[in-house]
Amino acid sequence: TPIVIKVGGNDLDDPAFVGGFAEIIRDLKLRAVIVHGGGKEISALQTAMGIEPRYVDGVRVTDAASLALVEMVLCGLVNKRLVRAFTFAGVDALGMSGVDRGLVRAERMTHPTVDMQFTGMVIQTRGDVLREILDLGVTPIIAPICAGPDSNYNVNADHVAGALAGALGAHKIVFLTNVAGVLSNGQVLPTLTPEQTEALIADGTITRGMIPKVRTALEALKLGIPQAIITDLKGLEIGRGTIFQREVSHE
Repeated sequence: TPIVIKVGGNDLDDPAFVGGFAEIIRDLKLRAVIVHGGGKEISALQTAMGIEPRYVDGVRVTDAASLALVEMVLCGLVNKRLVRAFTFAGVDALGMSGVDRGLVRAERMTHPTVDMQFTGMVIQTRGDVLREILDLGVTPIIAPICAGPDSNYNVNADHVAGALAGALGAHKIVFLTNVAGVLSNGQVLPTLTPEQTEALIADGTITRGMIPKVRTALEALKLGIPQAIITDLKGLEIGRGTIFQREVSHE
């Protein structure tokens, strides 16, 4: 069964990171679906164009002007940069978005007080499309722009990765970041259950930017994916990181 790897936008403008990532996928011969973000570069382009980036509960509010920029950065700049790096590392990679072949359908995200405009939520996926591509020995690299009947939507890459992992029956989903995992006293915690995770958020061990990461990992478990892992490139390479699962195995 395939694994789904979600890679955040923070490291995707670093050629060493992108090249290293491609080489690890090649060397491990992973049957992987890759979903990428691009938030840092989107915000930089918004600012350059005089648009103030806006967030609600950590999710970007995408207005019409921003949607055009988001599509350019995600489907163009970032996606093709990854595909090129993978190709030259010797991985047969195909860049696509949620729009292509109707891979991911979305509708406007609802919020009690804010009009989320062109920020979407996943309503349907086509796992069969990805299985066909994987069966050809090709690695799909997916930008989280998704298709609605009236417009394309910008969907959080974590949500797209989770939905595709569910559709594929993936045995694990990896959230690739610039940290080795969830740290406690400087040590990576090897496994966490949902209960343990909530306790660590409550006692302040898990803070700031790690909170949304672990919440996303827990959401993946709720979708029925057996394992969610937070790790960095080195952890992906050697099989380490923090593994979230419903119950800790007593082997």
